[in-house]
Amino acid sequence: MAATLAGLAASGKAAQRLSPHRTAVYVRLTAGRKDPHTMRNDLPLPDLKPWIRPGDRIVWSQAAGEPLTLIEALIAQRAELGPLGVFMGASFTDLIQSEHADHIRFASFGAIGQLRRMTRAGVLDVIPCHVSRIAHYIAAGEIGCDVAMVQVSPIGPNGLHSFGVTNDYVQAAVAKARIVIAEVNAQVPFTWGDGYLAPERIDLRVDSDRPVAQVPAPPIGAHDIAIAQAAARFIGDGATLQMGVGAAPDALLRLVADRRDLGVHSGMIGDAVIELIEKGAVTNARKPFDQGITVTGALIGTDRLYRFADRNPELVVRSSAYVQDEARLAALPDFVTVNTAVEVDLTGQVNAEQVGGDYLGGTGGQADYVRAGHRSPGGHAIIALPATAKGGTQSRIVLHLTSGVTTARTDVDVVVTEFGSAELRAQPFRERARRLTAIAHPDFREALERDAHELMRRGY
Repeated sequence: MAATLAGLAASGKAAQRLSPHRTAVYVRLTAGRKDPHTMRNDLPLPDLKPWIRPGDRIVWSQAAGEPLTLIEALIAQRAELGPLGVFMGASFTDLIQSEHADHIRFASFGAIGQLRRMTRAGVLDVIPCHVSRIAHYIAAGEIGCDVAMVQVSPIGPNGLHSFGVTNDYVQAAVAKARIVIAEVNAQVPFTWGDGYLAPERIDLRVDSDRPVAQVPAPPIGAHDIAIAQAAARFIGDGATLQMGVGAAPDALLRLVADRRDLGVHSGMIGDAVIELIEKGAVTNARKPFDQGITVTGALIGTDRLYRFADRNPELVVRSSAYVQDEARLAALPDFVTVNTAVEVDLTGQVNAEQVGGDYLGGTGGQADYVRAGHRSPGGHAIIALPATAKGGTQSRIVLHLTSGVTTARTDVDVVVTEFGSAELRAQPFRERARRLTAIAHPDFREALERDAHELMRRGY
């Protein structure tokens, strides 16, 4: 562990040397009441007018890494500051409302978390893109970033601020921005990673002391357990895992607690991963790189996860340039990726974004991870979803997708529902249709077989 810590600290010093000198303005917010349900507070808000110009394009860190105080200030002052553009990722608080689009044009890579209501109101521009490409788009100016607003930890043992619970594309935003506004939250854990924020890179520093956004695990139901049981058989000792957060992923992690030497290399992790680490199932011992280290791009959970990560060299939060790097993923043997979908058609095409008029998800990192799991020696790429939607009245195994394709059928490997698994690798269209129909809900199988008659006759 000492050697690991020394290496991480050395990388932090390198980041500091590369940071240009800034003279920061400090605002310290030390009093106020926090509402644990809305994440709002009555702290005084910093004045952003000296820093943000009309027409500026703002990028802020996402998910549990949202800089809540800075967002509150921007919203409160938007009429004086605007018009503005904002690019944001997933959001798990209710700070952003559709009426805030009067002076701000919002954009995101998906409608994840609380952003679904923004798409329904028609005030969120969805940019279909892989999460792995966002940092590249920011660097190239294709996603504009005049101002970066980030939440960071207090200064850590390397003399730098860490990006705390979310790294992904934040470093790219900081590197590109004219102005960097940092909320230094005393409750954000210091996490080791592949880049840090030097104090002299900050233009406006706002000190706060408020809870990090809490994303507790949802209750696990019988369907989640059944889906997890179908997926668990593809995970053996020594596998490296990538998965999201939610009831079915949590159920799956519980079922593989008897495996040995599991690894984790995932765009996000939740509290359930900590249980596997504490039980000794996750050791990361067999990975060809990052041995002994759990790697993620974002922590999305509760204080239990955040406390575990604090100054822990065996859990690192790195940028998407590292976590989703194609060459690095290709080097992982026994890599098992688990992602979800809105629906899957009988040829294996996956829609993880939209049903009818509702945009529900996003491209995210699914395509990158599906390809990596599919190509990994001994690995698998699993798409896991319930067989039905809308209270059992609508099949999620369908003849034709109702919206666009998130993951191509050429990349899809295994699809699981609570009724079993369909292995599609190297299978022709007819066999794919048979296998997918077999894991649909029994109430819909006859209709699917009837609707697929022409596919079965032609063979495509």
